[in-house]
Amino acid sequence: MYRFAIYGKGGIGKSTACTALSCAFAQMGMKVMQVGCDPKADSTLYLHQGERIPTMLDTLRAKRDQASLSDLIFTGYHGIVCAEAGGPTPGLGCAGRGIAAAFEALDSRDVFDVVKPDVVLYDVLGDVVCGGFAMPIREGYADQVYIVTSGENMSIYAAANIAMAVENFRKRGYACLGGLILNRRNVPDEYEKVETLAGDLHTQIMADLPRDNHISDAQDQNKGVMEMYPDCAYAMEIRALAGRMLEHAVS
Repeated sequence: MYRFAIYGKGGIGKSTACTALSCAFAQMGMKVMQVGCDPKADSTLYLHQGERIPTMLDTLRAKRDQASLSDLIFTGYHGIVCAEAGGPTPGLGCAGRGIAAAFEALDSRDVFDVVKPDVVLYDVLGDVVCGGFAMPIREGYADQVYIVTSGENMSIYAAANIAMAVENFRKRGYACLGGLILNRRNVPDEYEKVETLAGDLHTQIMADLPRDNHISDAQDQNKGVMEMYPDCAYAMEIRALAGRMLEHAVS
């Protein structure tokens, strides 16, 4: 089982990239599971025709111990198994603790033994790398972490913080940094800035995702770009990235 965590600051295109990767792996014939770890619970939105699936936290609050695994996971586009951790009521509770509770609920229901995925992708908000948001790194859920960044200063700053957290946990035998995913915003000297970051982090740029209007066009129709425009430049680079991630995971 290949286990990847996709991190990045909010709004950087992390969920779009994660969903596209899920589709790419599924199109390779692999059984894929995607777990959204953002309180907004929109990671898997375009795997379900723009419809939000019930979050694990909402279901657990309503059904408690009576919640079955089938209440927590849902099958989306191309057979991708989807789960959304969700979050607390705004202003009440801790989102990190909520993610931890959602992961524990999946574990207690033996989700991986039941689903038997070939690939698991965790879509994790990277503005905060503590508590539940760090679970895919520190609890042995993911083997490799990929960080989505642009050449914008705040995105690079967040990527550096995430990489620092990954390095701290790697020393304890947890997930390692697989590389950076450049999601272009077309700012000046963008590739050079991210290349410098990669050098500072002793890693590499694993993909250079173009700014592609096909993404928003597909989302306007409540679908993902891999479904609507499988031959666009973004989709082709995502498929190449998926192949590199598999190769990197076994090297």
